[in-house]
Amino acid sequence: MRNRRRAAFIAGTGALAAGLGGLAALSVPTVADAAAAAPAAAQQATIVIHPGALHAGDATSQPPTTANCEAAFHIACYEPAQIQEAYDLLPLYAKGIDGAGATIVIVDSFGSPTIVNDLKVFDKQFGLPAPPSFRIIHPAGAIPRYNPNNDDMVGWAGETTLDVEYAHTIAPGANILLVETPVSETEGVTGFPQIIKAEEYVINHKLGDVISQSFSATEQTFPSKASVDALRGAYTDAYSHHVTVLAASGDSGAADVGLNETTYYLHPVTSWPDSDPLVTGVGGTQLHLTANGMHTSPDTVWNDTYNVATQEFAYGNKGPNPLAGGGGKSIFFSRPAYQDSVRSVVGSSRGVPDISMSAACNGSVDIYQSFGGQKPGWYPTCGTSEATPLFAGIVALADQVAGHPLGLINPALYSMSQKNLPGIVDVTSGNNTVSFTQNHHLYTVHGFSARHGYSLAAGVGTVNGALFVPELASLARWW
Repeated sequence: MRNRRRAAFIAGTGALAAGLGGLAALSVPTVADAAAAAPAAAQQATIVIHPGALHAGDATSQPPTTANCEAAFHIACYEPAQIQEAYDLLPLYAKGIDGAGATIVIVDSFGSPTIVNDLKVFDKQFGLPAPPSFRIIHPAGAIPRYNPNNDDMVGWAGETTLDVEYAHTIAPGANILLVETPVSETEGVTGFPQIIKAEEYVINHKLGDVISQSFSATEQTFPSKASVDALRGAYTDAYSHHVTVLAASGDSGAADVGLNETTYYLHPVTSWPDSDPLVTGVGGTQLHLTANGMHTSPDTVWNDTYNVATQEFAYGNKGPNPLAGGGGKSIFFSRPAYQDSVRSVVGSSRGVPDISMSAACNGSVDIYQSFGGQKPGWYPTCGTSEATPLFAGIVALADQVAGHPLGLINPALYSMSQKNLPGIVDVTSGNNTVSFTQNHHLYTVHGFSARHGYSLAAGVGTVNGALFVPELASLARWW
């Protein structure tokens, strides 16, 4: 699973001092050409997996408000109530539609040793109810003892925190099943087989309705199409058992990280499993909100690559460094039938993302964490790792309305878009072009621009929850 180590936005204790204490450990990929990356992929079958949440710096004792972040760092950050308002969820909650009866499955390597208590702190701070059920299982084997000096474990603990807290934000009445896997890249263990094994266990034992995956790997880092096909078992099982599977589209825009984890491709690439036709790929948008969550302007494609304030806070320099939602055309999968209506955009290939939610770092969400390896407290965090659990919550709401799990929702999404149903909100501004520097040379990977209807930057768009949820529940029928 690809995505860089976390690079969140954090404020200092008290008055939000602009600390960057965690940035030294941040791995910032530079540039590489395809010729450098592809041979390595052909020689190795181990695909490195990392979480996609972006997170760096020092914690605060209280969650920073939008005004705090804008004053201190010239970026926005948001709390759960703003996110709920932004997606027009309050009318659903007023009707008792909060995800009750549905189970959101969150899959993360290692998990977090403090997630149960951290969610309690998060809920108390923001007035959210505890989930009816919050279970943690290890179907692929025992989890190694948490090591706060292990960057992988610390990164995955932060990813777990983001996933759980913001899936719960959207669907506070849904059950949460956290599936932790015993993956350690530092021990040379390939991560995907363990994750697939764990997901197959969940599916075959009917433990959940929607699976949220905030990880991926660049398609070009797989040795072959056959190596991907060998890992698709969980998704074919999910399809036959009517379980919805989501995956983040990545945080490097049209570029992506090579197998060495430090270099980028110089041409547009995309990632798997979000490119899988049996998976819903979730891209990133930027919200533009007031303190109470009202929109000041329409959502745009997430791209902080050229935002100097964001770059300085995240990386300590003016950039540009890739910081945008992933999207593009698969090299492994041909256009599925449900994308025939957008063949003019995707051509003969599977295109991603399918839909987008909030992911911008200039518009991060506040999480609470207390695991070892980083100072306990509140951290504004971003990335398509945020967008994916947010959308998992939306699917859980629709599952409740429908009275059953919806299964593969992609045909419904494209039908809704083609019919111009109001629950789908067009994202018509922005792109996922990114730039970066190596050896004093500036490189730009030209990506894709938003447009009316489907784009390779935002998918079919984003959602108005009050309208989208009943529309999806009505159209995504598998029986």
